[in-house]
Amino acid sequence: MNYTERDTYGMYTGMDKSHLSAHVGPGPELMGADTLIGNDVYSPQDDKLGDIKEIMLDMQKGSVAYAVLSFGGFLGMGEKLFAVPWSALTLDTENKRFVLNVEKDSLKNAPGFDKDQWPNMSDPTWMKDIHAYYGTAPISQAPH
Repeated sequence: MNYTERDTYGMYTGMDKSHLSAHVGPGPELMGADTLIGNDVYSPQDDKLGDIKEIMLDMQKGSVAYAVLSFGGFLGMGEKLFAVPWSALTLDTENKRFVLNVEKDSLKNAPGFDKDQWPNMSDPTWMKDIHAYYGTAPISQAPH
């Protein structure tokens, strides 16, 4: 299911990619977080990498820090979760999905975790390692 199908408040009803400047509503510059949960994430090579399970907010900075993606497994069994820096994702409005600039094989080796053992995402060492893996800067270092 993509963000337009999850839109229960009509935020995206006026979105027309041929007339983006004339559309009604906040998207795609501002989007409802609840509409993004469950959206697919693909590689630039058009391989499905997973889907967004959760969006992690940095409550002190007032910004989105990570999207938690699921990858692998079957019917939720054996799936691995990944915290991907929000800045590593690009919204593909044409296909109504996100793109993460990694190859499917490299995601298999990415730092991940089990749904029953979440990492401390505010730990500076953990954040440094995640951002280094995806080639992004932590929110505190990102340009405003």
